[in-house]
Amino acid sequence: MKSKETADKRIVRVDLGDRSYDILIGSGLLQSAGGETLARLDCRKAAIITDAHVAPRYLDMLTESLQTDGIETFSLTLAAGEKTKSFENLHTAVDFILDARIERSDAVIALGGGVIGDLAGFAAAIVRRGVHFIQVPTSLLAQVDSSVGGKTGINTRQGKNLVGAFHQPHLVLADTDTLDTLSPREFAAGYAEVVKYGLIDQPDFFHWLEKNRKAVFAGGAERAEAIARSCAAKAAVVAADEHENGVRALLNLGHTFGHALERATGYDSARLVHGEGVAIGMVLAHEFSARMNLASPDDAKRVTAHLKDAGLPTALGDIDGELPPPDILMDAIGQDKKVKGGKLTFILTRGIGEAFIADDVPPSEVLAFLTEKQAQ
Repeated sequence: MKSKETADKRIVRVDLGDRSYDILIGSGLLQSAGGETLARLDCRKAAIITDAHVAPRYLDMLTESLQTDGIETFSLTLAAGEKTKSFENLHTAVDFILDARIERSDAVIALGGGVIGDLAGFAAAIVRRGVHFIQVPTSLLAQVDSSVGGKTGINTRQGKNLVGAFHQPHLVLADTDTLDTLSPREFAAGYAEVVKYGLIDQPDFFHWLEKNRKAVFAGGAERAEAIARSCAAKAAVVAADEHENGVRALLNLGHTFGHALERATGYDSARLVHGEGVAIGMVLAHEFSARMNLASPDDAKRVTAHLKDAGLPTALGDIDGELPPPDILMDAIGQDKKVKGGKLTFILTRGIGEAFIADDVPPSEVLAFLTEKQAQ
């Protein structure tokens, strides 16, 4: 992974041999999307997949940039929300791409947040056994996490992201201007993924966030710095373990609990969005680590305080409505992608920035922990 800056943008390189690509971070990148695409791909057509929230704001801008540079465009607008990541919408996306006669040398472009990126990327992975894919993430969560690394997929009734494929993008355009239209809740949810990188293995970055969180939320240089550092952290892990056979699993800190909570709330964004589930999950991971005498309870308190300060939920009781009993949550955890041979695998911690992969975590301990937390 390499990183550099120019006058108007920051560039993070994801090093994957002949599948390496750039993450561009900066203002005004939507307007230069056509030129940036043609600088990397011999692309004649682009199939843009977006959602009903993003399309009115940015679809015309992206389309104009591509068409100005001679790229013919087609667009599909889907409903917004986690429930869009379904077999039904995957079928719709695949038909759309084929109807547009997108060839392997052309591009599928995801314009939106993590949901659109995951769905469009999966469609790009399976049409013609793989067509070029470009991520144009418009949420903080997508810019620092889901748009980078090539994970694509949809949800099923059994759980989140259980059907998908690894399909690396050829370019990521993270236009920081798009973050100005996010609601405070959406921005805070994305910030949870920023915090995650500090908690995995960069305690200095977590400390920097503790000092600069308000500036990151306000925008400007600190926001761009936080995004670039997050992307660089993920790019390094992806380059070392593209298909999650080892250290890449660390990027799931907080996600085992978080995904189970998303399933338990029926993927209802009114109750819980992904970043909020990750925030609660990271607190639970630190608290469970303390319960197992792996880390100090003070670390969990520090994480909780910072996430609360950012306006994020940190406990099961912060979720609106009733949750299913602990045994139902355990069933969701048992469907986690990291389960091997029926044994639970969690990302736990020995301290701030000291996350590790814990194999064969006793289910009885997790059940007792969740029972205790639900009773609080």
